[in-house]
Amino acid sequence: MSQFTIIKPAIAELDEKGSRFIGHLVPWAEFEFKRAALREDHRKASHHVTAFRRMLPDNRIEEGAKDDGEPAGTSGMPTLKVLIGASLVDAGIIIVRYFGGTKLGAGGLARAYAGTAVRTVEAAVLVPWHRIVSRTVSCRFEDMSSVERNISAAGLTVISRDYIDTGVTIVVEGPEDAVASIAADS
Repeated sequence: MSQFTIIKPAIAELDEKGSRFIGHLVPWAEFEFKRAALREDHRKASHHVTAFRRMLPDNRIEEGAKDDGEPAGTSGMPTLKVLIGASLVDAGIIIVRYFGGTKLGAGGLARAYAGTAVRTVEAAVLVPWHRIVSRTVSCRFEDMSSVERNISAAGLTVISRDYIDTGVTIVVEGPEDAVASIAADS
């Protein structure tokens, strides 16, 4: 099953019976920072509901959700289910809610949080998820231009080049399958 992720944040809003829901979908690496920043920026908000999914090194997916004071199961879990339905990994969502004075009930809360999550995912640019790895490739000087062309064609990032008496050692980074193809060629 294909997984997707995002490379830049996305924001979307939903208004429901006077309550304002603001969804922030961010890459996993930014999740904790963004959650703390939103708590600071939106101190008067009633709730900061979160959900996340991240890929572990052993290819298992860790996921979690928090209701942040909303009735159990009415906010975090519906939000997480949207991430699961979109096959998103290495991403987290924070939904900031400003209470508008009208209680929405359990069903209304679940629909509002899920609806905000759907809008936020729809506002995002989803890209196929690939595990990013690095690898060291060594070659002789006479093979260097060919190896450099292969690295460029694979869309890899060169982290460093170390020149030694017998050639060059290049550290590259990129999607696992592309890095493997370079290492196999060299």
